[in-house]
Amino acid sequence: MSSFEDFDLKKQLNYAIEDLGFNKPTPIQEQSFNVVMSGKDIIGIAQTGTGKTMAYMLPILQELKFSKQIHPRVLVLVPTRELVLQVVENIESFAKYINVRVLGVYGGTNINTQKQACAQGTDILVATPGRLYDLALSKAVKLKEIKKLVIDEVDVMLDLGFRFQLINIFELLPTRRQNIMFSATMTTDVDNLINDFFTGPEKVSIAVSGTPLDNISQECYAVPNFYTKVNLLIRLLKDKDKFKKALVFVSNKRSADALFEVVDEIFKGEACVIHSNKTQNYRMRSIRQFDEGKNRILVTTDVMARGLDLDKITHVINFDTPNYPENYMHRIGRTGRAEHQGNSILFYTEKEEPYKDAIEKLMDYKIPFNELPNTVEISEELRPEERPRVFEPDNPDSETLKSEGSFHEKKEKNKKTNQGGSYKRIIAKKYKKPKTKGDKNYNKRNKKK
Repeated sequence: MSSFEDFDLKKQLNYAIEDLGFNKPTPIQEQSFNVVMSGKDIIGIAQTGTGKTMAYMLPILQELKFSKQIHPRVLVLVPTRELVLQVVENIESFAKYINVRVLGVYGGTNINTQKQACAQGTDILVATPGRLYDLALSKAVKLKEIKKLVIDEVDVMLDLGFRFQLINIFELLPTRRQNIMFSATMTTDVDNLINDFFTGPEKVSIAVSGTPLDNISQECYAVPNFYTKVNLLIRLLKDKDKFKKALVFVSNKRSADALFEVVDEIFKGEACVIHSNKTQNYRMRSIRQFDEGKNRILVTTDVMARGLDLDKITHVINFDTPNYPENYMHRIGRTGRAEHQGNSILFYTEKEEPYKDAIEKLMDYKIPFNELPNTVEISEELRPEERPRVFEPDNPDSETLKSEGSFHEKKEKNKKTNQGGSYKRIIAKKYKKPKTKGDKNYNKRNKKK
């Protein structure tokens, strides 16, 4: 398929696509269009940055008829607040010339404001699972009119622990609906979800999760510790002509704050930071400033690794090597988008080397190695987690005692716990709780027996 004209879209959609400057569909868009249009359940597996939002939304908008009903007909579930805002913006750009109401709801903001917005009515609801479930329980949103359910970045959703909310949401949805699921990786959890809730889905797979993108150059450095990584990062970022827009990934929130303090001190006004402890307004401001080029450096945890389409990132720097090789693929997918050349740099310590090996095995590609530049100072300072455990002979821990045979389990009589006294136990056993809240006579009947 060479162009969007082959989709036979209504002219309003074609006008919007022309305005966006898209010439031809990506492989995932091309292969999933007819499946979504057919009404079948579909599982789309494609590398991050391949246009999955348009892949499911074009056929949905093609079929969506004008309606004044209050409750939504299309539900799109995404894992993070930032993705809600981005997907809403994308849908609005695709539906620029169509009379379609789109609403995004997510946690971290006033739920009453969102209840009022829901009461105004919407055709397409984009939501995070937690906030949607809260709105559904309060009856601010009714899901019985949903005809199409889209779950985007489902593997991230499950990683973030949203399985419970997802299952509860499925129970509130009508049985007759089309399920559309897009993901960058297939995991056991994703497979289980498909088996439980999907009916004969058709699978559209474009790229294996470990396939390195052709337009991203990769390199790596072996670095002894955190503060030497900091010195190397600063050395690289000083080349402002080369590192025009750098996204720096770290493993946790504490490391993100520690790194940002150092970087911000040296590159004043050029850096910003994002992680899940930051407020919604702070996160959105940081994303906007980085996207618009006001900040050249963005330090972040993996909260930014998926879905967000930021413009022209020249470099992704993996300050910490991710534990899961798939996360490396999602991280580097932030650069090299829309056929631009991208660059990925990986720092790894001796402890992180097995993670790097797992990444190379997944990609079936050896990341080119660079020697640490002579101008980079090797730091002797270690963070608490990097320091070797000190053995204190006069204050040994349980592991040391066990290894020396000096540790023993408690005797049986010393394992007893306070049960509340025999009287309380007898009373609790005699007067059991009613089987149901309304069965007031249960205790009486049980006593007679």
